[in-house]
Amino acid sequence: MKTKSVYRCTECGAESLRWAGRCEGCGEWNTLVEEMAAPKLSVSKGAAAARRRAGSGAFGDGGAVVATPRLRDVQGGETERLATGIAEFDFVLGGGVVPGAMVLVGGEPGIGKSTILLQVAARLEAGGHRTLYVSGEESPLQVKLRADRLAPEAGAVQLLGETNLETILATAATLRPAAMIVDSIQTVFTGDLEGAPGNVGQVRECAARLMRFAKETGTAVFVVGHVTKGGGIAGPKTLEHIVDTVLYFEGEGTVDHRVLRATKNRFGSVDEIGVFRMTVRGLEAVENPSALFLSERSEARASGSAVTCLLEGTRPMLLEVQALAAKAGFGTPQRVSTGYDGRRLALLLAVLDKRAGLSFAQLDVFLNVVGGVRIVEPAGDLAVAAALASSVYDRTLPADAVFIGEVGLAGEVRGVSQAERRLLEAEKLGMTVAYVSERSVPKRAPKSLRVRGVADIGVLFRELFR
Repeated sequence: MKTKSVYRCTECGAESLRWAGRCEGCGEWNTLVEEMAAPKLSVSKGAAAARRRAGSGAFGDGGAVVATPRLRDVQGGETERLATGIAEFDFVLGGGVVPGAMVLVGGEPGIGKSTILLQVAARLEAGGHRTLYVSGEESPLQVKLRADRLAPEAGAVQLLGETNLETILATAATLRPAAMIVDSIQTVFTGDLEGAPGNVGQVRECAARLMRFAKETGTAVFVVGHVTKGGGIAGPKTLEHIVDTVLYFEGEGTVDHRVLRATKNRFGSVDEIGVFRMTVRGLEAVENPSALFLSERSEARASGSAVTCLLEGTRPMLLEVQALAAKAGFGTPQRVSTGYDGRRLALLLAVLDKRAGLSFAQLDVFLNVVGGVRIVEPAGDLAVAAALASSVYDRTLPADAVFIGEVGLAGEVRGVSQAERRLLEAEKLGMTVAYVSERSVPKRAPKSLRVRGVADIGVLFRELFR
């Protein structure tokens, strides 16, 4: 059978007969990727006429008519989840692994994707749930050596070193495992399509068939996805739309902890995070992330250090923000931000200059969120502003103070969502005073925490630095 070459957009899936710099479907640049597609089979006139007669009306194409029950008539309940025994992993998934679900795990090379999934396989097997580990990147010996080093209890996990999708599905259909792990989706290929493993067509087709297998058999399928230079999962964007849950492993190579974040979850809330520590025995769950991120905070602190409380999904988490404002050594002052949006930092510097009289025109500004965590929500604005002012005045902030609030363009301090939960977490970690928006002061504050409502940053700075 002859094949033809088409170009498909990795963002929206639109097809084009020739390559172009910009996709006509979504307008994105440099997203068209070549793939080989088999032409559609020709249909005789008689078969086409019979197919038209089988349909009803002008829209009939030979498809079968099925029953359409009302939602209230649908029978059944929520399926019991499979507990992996790894508390943080189950928490991110929403309470455990849902049978028949397909989970995509992405992250930088060496971040720990294969390690955590091997540990999950070992825990499921130990709990009496048959697990199949499909390795397309490593040989069975390599997987065994890694298991002996990081997950000794994984000895009972069944291993399959294969990249052909038809072989994988046939083997899984025979074994009927409760969970199957495919490492990775970019190495799997199907013989029905031409092209090397990892191209757009192969990844999309293999993912669709794995998803169909999961739904028909009730096997929970985990697939590992590589990431691109931009941080997204390699392959077509439809890969993330096909699966039920998307998990991202985040972390820096210089730190020993990793953050597992759910960016999509059909069976739980999104933006939940789980924190793990990389050890010689693999990844270990961290039950109290706030204590981890504040563990190295010295009591003999220098100026420019402030603590805030963020809300990651449903979990409040305390973080330390460090700022340094020093005399510029060159003509144009530097603005360096790690873990905080650079444009948001420029906005806060302008607000501090206009509303609080703190000029940074001749100062280099460096901002760092300790622990490699990234602040996304605006609740950390007040802590960033306090840390910057502390560095300019060279005055330390109270060690037991937490700053929670959004800073507006007029210098006002705005309230944030679920302030009471954040304050309870701050009290649990030993904080005694909290600076929040006047609207965020709860009626019943924690007993050992003094909550101070501030209207704007001028009021806050006068109280902190007199």
